[in-house]
Parts: sequence; structure tokens; C-alpha cells
Amino acid sequence: MGTSYVATIGFFDGVHLGHRHLLRQVIEVAQACNLTSMVVTFAQLPRKVVHHDSSRFCLLTTTEEKLSLLKMVGISHCEVMDFTPELASLTAYEFMQLLRNKYHVHALLIGYDHRFGHNRSEGFGDYVNYGKELGIEVIQATEYPSVSSSRIRELLLSGDLQEANKCLGYPYMLRGQVVSGFHVGQSLGFPTANLQVTTEKLIPANGVYAVQVELDGIKYQGMLNIGTRPTLANGDERSIEVHIFDFHDDIYDKELRLSLIKRTRGEVKFDTKEQLTLQLQQDAAEIKNILAS
Repeated sequence: MGTSYVATIGFFDGVHLGHRHLLRQVIEVAQACNLTSMVVTFAQLPRKVVHHDSSRFCLLTTTEEKLSLLKMVGISHCEVMDFTPELASLTAYEFMQLLRNKYHVHALLIGYDHRFGHNRSEGFGDYVNYGKELGIEVIQATEYPSVSSSRIRELLLSGDLQEANKCLGYPYMLRGQVVSGFHVGQSLGFPTANLQVTTEKLIPANGVYAVQVELDGIKYQGMLNIGTRPTLANGDERSIEVHIFDFHDDIYDKELRLSLIKRTRGEVKFDTKEQLTLQLQQDAAEIKNILAS
């Protein structure tokens, strides 16, 4: 017989503090039972499939980022399932059968008030009864004070990065490829790398941010601007541009990973480029002090 698992299921967007509270319990039970910890998650947001929602919905983490975070917190194995209409049509019992027969789940931790199955009409007591029949021990996880992915999205979109980072338990991340931009930063004394980020990723509120930049495994400090650059009259196109302090290499086509530490101000339209340059100098001095501390 292959490896048996202590598992939990969920989308885990952001792998925030509430998720981590549940994941620690999975790891503890797995260690106590001498089994392997596992997360069963999904490549698609379940509610988009269930409710046939075709609207754009931005995520806190891509699948790759989510798997990296799950590994970082100590989960030994992850299964990423395609959340198809067929999967969504399974009853809770049928889904638990799948967990037992295909994924060798020996124990299943259920997040507080979490429900699954095609109509979500069953609850924890039903899962326990199904588990007894299927040979899966069903355990209800303890509750964590209210932290949700939806709340974190609201905080980021409103510009409250500090509170969002508290809920996440780590600095919010943006990752993307450096692409050709407008080349205006160079003339202002602040050359920037223009970042192309996947459209599924949530971009925080416009403004200036203190960031840590990772390039080829090396960390730098930088100043990030998100917005439409109103002073330069570039229209409504939103850009993500980072100025890396004391850095002059050509990094086109390279991938950068940004950790957003603090939002220092919102986006402002200045009357002249000279006023903008002066503000950028002040921004840089403030951000260097923030990152130094």
C-alpha cells in the first residue's frame, strides 16, 4: 500500500494566517499518526465554476505561489485538482470516496464551518458518518479569528497594505517579467523596470510602495509605483514600475519578485516634471529609511 495522508481541502488563496492555523493542525495530526500531511486544492476558483461566473476575479496568489507557500509552512504534499463541472457535481460522500480511493486520505481535517459537496447541504456530522463508512477519520479544526481572502483583497484594493500584510502573515508579493516601458524614468533620474504581471493576480491600489526586490536569487531594495502616471499624461493604462536602488544592469526579460513592505502615498498628479522629480527624491529618501529599519 502507498503513502497514507492526513489532509485538508480548500482553495487557500493567499495562504493567510487563518489558513496557516488550519495547516498547523494538519501537520500536527500527521506527525502524531506517523502519516504524511497533504493539502488538496484546486487550479480554478470553485465559485467561478459552480456559479458560472465569467467576470474577472483577481487572486492573491497564483497556483505556483500558493504551492510554494504551502511547502514553506511545512505541508509535505499537495494535490492540485481541476475544479470541473463534473467534480462540482459530486456529493460530499462521492468526493470523500475520491479522497480515500485515489488520494489515500486516512484522516481529513475540516476547516471551521467549511462545507463541500454539490449542494453544500451536509455538515460536519454527515462528514463524520461518511468517514466511518469509508475509513476516514474526520476531525474538525479549531477556529481562527476572522481572517479571510476576501477581506485581504478589500484591504489591498483600498490601499491598506499594512493591515493586509498582517492578515497574510508576510508581505504581499508581485512577480513578473521585465518588459519595455515608456523610458521616462531615466530622464527623471529614476530608471525603472516595467513589470508585466499575470492578469489573474490582484494589483493593489495605485501609489508608491517600499519594496524588496528579488532577482536571480539576490535581494535588493526598491521603490515601486503602481498607477497611470497622470503627470506624464499617459492615459488610463496602468503600469507597475520599480526603481531598484543603486542598480544599473540591463534586466529586460528577467523575472522580478517584489515583496511589498509599505505603501507610502497614493498617486498624485503634479503640474510639472520638476515637481514630480522632487517628490520622487523625497519618496526615495523616505523608502530607504523604511527599508533600513
